[in-house]
Amino acid sequence: MLAAPCYVISDVHLGHASDAVERSLLAFLRSLPGRAGSLMINGDLFEFWFEWRTVVPRSGVRVLAAMMDLRDAGVPMTMVAGNHDCWGGDVLRDAGVAFQTGPWEGSLGGWQTRVEHGDGLRAREDRGYRALRRVLRNPLAIRAYRMLHPDFATRVAMGSSQTSRNYQPKDEGRGLRDVAASTLRARRELELVIYGHSHVAVLERMATGNVYANAGSWLDAPTYLVATPERIALREWRGSAEGPDLHSLDRIAEKALP
Repeated sequence: MLAAPCYVISDVHLGHASDAVERSLLAFLRSLPGRAGSLMINGDLFEFWFEWRTVVPRSGVRVLAAMMDLRDAGVPMTMVAGNHDCWGGDVLRDAGVAFQTGPWEGSLGGWQTRVEHGDGLRAREDRGYRALRRVLRNPLAIRAYRMLHPDFATRVAMGSSQTSRNYQPKDEGRGLRDVAASTLRARRELELVIYGHSHVAVLERMATGNVYANAGSWLDAPTYLVATPERIALREWRGSAEGPDLHSLDRIAEKALP
């Protein structure tokens, strides 16, 4: 369970993001103690993340410190891996992050929710990527990669990530919206589905009465979601986590769902 108010961010791409983007994220994280009940990070926090025995990418150091402060302040954090940072492990967990590579389901801010980064979900368009993902996440491939020198391994990863990082979906996020609609039709017990990955911020009530949301990309524009038992809002960071809503939806009572 992620307590309300639950804040949701995704797609920061630290290591590629500018210093200004990193500073805005740090300010956001430092504003959460005393305000947030929990934090959900829906993938691609880092442009590249890998944990060797004694080494991690230095682009994450300041954010790791901010997350440790959140841990010490008693703010629970969960992270669903994205396609750029699916090799997390003990370092993130030691920072207080409940890290997992698969989808997360449970009560998020009082909503029965499924959270998934969104990579590989489109049936036709992502077919080739799904095959590659099975290789990249194979334990034997991860073990072999860990044997590379971190400097060399990072250069390889950063070079290969450029295509997906610069990719803007030709469908403007409609493919993931269709996946969400299908999921919500099949899983009527879900009140909310949250994806990331597309870099397209969305907050939409579907025909079934439940909600599809996407926090958008902090890299492109610092937007985020806030869920409470009464409502869910899409906001833009403007120096305060209590900034004005760009859009919001009230929660429909569970008994009213068809």
